[in-house]
Amino acid sequence: MTDMQFHTSTVPAEAEITPVGFKPNPSPSRVHGAIGRVIEIAGGGARIDFEEGRLRELSGDADPSVAISGQVGGHVKVEAGNRWLLANVRALRLNDAEGGLVIAQADFLGEGEEDKQSGKLINFKRGITTYPIPGARVFPVTGSDLKQMFAADERAHIEVGTVYPTRDVRGALYIDALLGKHFALLGSTGTGKSTAASLIMHRICDLSPDGHIVMIDPHGEYSAAFKSNGELFSVENLAMPYWLMNFEEHCEVFITSSGADWQRDSDILAKCLLIARSKNRAAEGMTKLTVDSPIPYALSDLTSAITQEMGLLNKATDTAPFMRLKTKIDELKADPRYNFMFSGMLVADSMAQFISKIFRLPANGKPISIVDVSGVPSDITSVVVAVLSRLVFDYALWSRHEVQRPVLLICEEAHRYVPADKTSSGQAVRKILERIAKEGRKYGVSLGLITQRPSDLAEGVLSQCGTIIAMRLNNDRDQQFVKSAMPEGARGFLDVIPALRNRECIICGEGVSIPIRVSFDDLERERCPASSDPLFSELWRQTGEEEAMVNRVVKRWRSQGR
Repeated sequence: MTDMQFHTSTVPAEAEITPVGFKPNPSPSRVHGAIGRVIEIAGGGARIDFEEGRLRELSGDADPSVAISGQVGGHVKVEAGNRWLLANVRALRLNDAEGGLVIAQADFLGEGEEDKQSGKLINFKRGITTYPIPGARVFPVTGSDLKQMFAADERAHIEVGTVYPTRDVRGALYIDALLGKHFALLGSTGTGKSTAASLIMHRICDLSPDGHIVMIDPHGEYSAAFKSNGELFSVENLAMPYWLMNFEEHCEVFITSSGADWQRDSDILAKCLLIARSKNRAAEGMTKLTVDSPIPYALSDLTSAITQEMGLLNKATDTAPFMRLKTKIDELKADPRYNFMFSGMLVADSMAQFISKIFRLPANGKPISIVDVSGVPSDITSVVVAVLSRLVFDYALWSRHEVQRPVLLICEEAHRYVPADKTSSGQAVRKILERIAKEGRKYGVSLGLITQRPSDLAEGVLSQCGTIIAMRLNNDRDQQFVKSAMPEGARGFLDVIPALRNRECIICGEGVSIPIRVSFDDLERERCPASSDPLFSELWRQTGEEEAMVNRVVKRWRSQGR
């Protein structure tokens, strides 16, 4: 709906809010009485005249849902024939101070019927089929109405918190819709984003102990949360073979030049890489061996091929690109920081075992892999994430004729890997995550993006996420970016994003029946991530053994160990 502009109402202050010819119905659902009437209708919402006095009366009601009816963020129900239309109040403006008229703008959420015996709302459905007419009466929404609105149906779902403003109505996420159409969890630093992500993942793991979830953890904070039901990987035990990289990823790691030199270096690398891969027994008889084929090869074979090609040159002055490549490969082999990927021990064909352990095939009661990349050297972090993401997608692509095993890939700090800036480094990871966002659901790959800076995400990626879980966003640019990615009917809800408390969120999209504001459940301490803020006032009171502590830190620092 296009935002309707407020304008001065022509309804006199003393006007009766009951339409002419309407006989009051003593139904229990009207027990609180009308609080206003519709004065203008549009495709997605309405403008409503409220009586200021009635709103003040309701604010003291024992039912918190009734108390907030007619206020910004509250719900109201509108008569439309034999049905009720449920709407969310987006904005309020005092129209007539003396007469006490308040004009509201409300967005329609859905409709339901009235149980003639109890007067309760029943058979609530998202979307509108019947519109009210100007003059239709508007009533407050009760807690029992909200229970009907937000009650989860028989579809598989997880409960993550309590719907605002109620105390007992549970907020549910439908798993198949949430994962089938991708989701994004957004929120500024300190709003409880990591704890919310852990809560959602724990609920999914509890529901599906044989699931397949891969989580990229750039700060090493989620390992503490999934010790009991997850497999934890870091540079100590990841053992990701270098030969799993495709040609583009090889180029990002091995080529240090730019411009015309880059093209020449990549041509040499492509030729020598193909020679090295073809020497493996697994390549025998393959008619379609390419530089992208995940065939094991020894780094020594690659450097030998480079040396051999260099020996065929006519002039010694042309050796610079060959020496650049050879020097870089020798550096990676010699640097212990890269052992998790470029160790000589990883030359064996371990592809099946690696995929099985990372994708939890079988899960054995531990459906989630936490891949801690905080210890990975920063210059190849994006390549490591690219390889893991591409393996998820390629596995789904090549297993189409098998029994489907959908995989959920969760990417924390997603704006690092799919930045809006297309000129930044790490294009391999950007391309594969964009491809998963666009095509992943066809093959059973779900994407979960977690970020504190949605405006820094590549345009189009957030719009591919069917469900948005938005916590408080302090930056105005981020707020506008999220609103532009959401369907029209949910934008009124997103207006309250700056006013959310910690561990509160707005959920809208495919994963919920209608947009909801939810206060997340508390998570058990042993299931929480290691992301709590330091208490400066408390920690700065502690003293003692600083010298020994600094020496221990320096020793770990120098040995690059933890």
